[in-house]
Amino acid sequence: MKRDHWAILISNRSHKQHFVNLLLSGNPPKEMERLKEFKGMLFSKLALENFIDKEERHGTKIIHQDRAQPLKTMSSGEQKKALLSHIVKSQPDYIILDNPYDNLDTESQKGLKKQLETMAHSVLLIQLASRKKDILPFIENKALLKDNTLLFHQDGQNTFDTALGTEFERSVPDPLELNDNESKTLIELKNVCVSYLEKPILDNINWTIKKGSFWELRGKNGSGKTTILSMITGENPKGYGQELYLFGHKKGNGESIWDIKKRIGYFTPSMTDKFTGYHSVEHMIISGLNDSIGLYTSPTAVQRRLAKQWLQLIRMWPLKDSLYHELSMGQKRLVMCVRAMIKHPSLLIFDEPTAGLDDTSAALFVQLINKFASESTSAIIFVTHRKEPGLRPEHIYQLTLGTKGSTGTMEKA
Repeated sequence: MKRDHWAILISNRSHKQHFVNLLLSGNPPKEMERLKEFKGMLFSKLALENFIDKEERHGTKIIHQDRAQPLKTMSSGEQKKALLSHIVKSQPDYIILDNPYDNLDTESQKGLKKQLETMAHSVLLIQLASRKKDILPFIENKALLKDNTLLFHQDGQNTFDTALGTEFERSVPDPLELNDNESKTLIELKNVCVSYLEKPILDNINWTIKKGSFWELRGKNGSGKTTILSMITGENPKGYGQELYLFGHKKGNGESIWDIKKRIGYFTPSMTDKFTGYHSVEHMIISGLNDSIGLYTSPTAVQRRLAKQWLQLIRMWPLKDSLYHELSMGQKRLVMCVRAMIKHPSLLIFDEPTAGLDDTSAALFVQLINKFASESTSAIIFVTHRKEPGLRPEHIYQLTLGTKGSTGTMEKA
């Protein structure tokens, strides 16, 4: 049976949630009005988060009743498999696939694509994709979601304007305080091994991160990337008793987690994508100086001048008084990238920072990270499953799954 599948290309200015709500409430646009009487289900990060929240609040397992492991502790690939299996068992007439490949490694993406191609013979698929290359090849009906309006395929044109304009022309602003006492070696892991409930995660990890170096951290879902990051930020108790050195001190030798965190700028989309506080863009930038999300004290004149320099760099100075939560996703990510960098921390960590971004916004984000690397002495760890065009790391740390846990290798980029 031929199915009228749809691929909807979205940008970070698209009113995606409004569109999804219209479909699921039986009020689709006229071009898709045959869905009006159909039952639909949503395959998305938000749907997963709702199931995780229910499990944590009420101890109720809904989509993984056959697994003892909590949903929250599963890898992204395992979580998505559980959700898709639950949806298929519910036998909907159509499934909305919201950026289904985000946070999945290359192998998991291939497996999901093959599964969706098989499913396409029995259920209608509506794919929402931020990246053009992610669109499933068998889908013929294509449209763009611009704000609230669907624009349909015309004259072979099926893309947003992806012109980037000029690159960031201004220089990276100097920090308020210079730190010239930093040792050359920031982080060092020597033969680090980690297991959880007798399940090996990391096997003899050796990794040295020096001042000013630019690393891309790669590995399949479940390979231990998050475990390594949590050890570097001082949050993982598995670091005690190991040869783990953070900014010149062996883990467990009296340093507090705050001593470590003040040396690190950290950004992952989950920190802020659902943030709804009433803080201005300017205040969100300045809050990076205080390690808070949002500003709760009056900024000084010096802090305001610094925020202006940063906002001019990312061409958002006219938006300084706008509320942060009203920005597009791409604009939010740029602001939070600057917030992480404003103190020129010893180490910057970007964990899947381009997940959910459209092609243009991701390219701008990558430009900015490259600029940080070339114009500052901060070391950078960039974690991603997607090979971002234009990203220029110096080194790659590759985690490879094994029976005794993941091993690591250092490579030149």
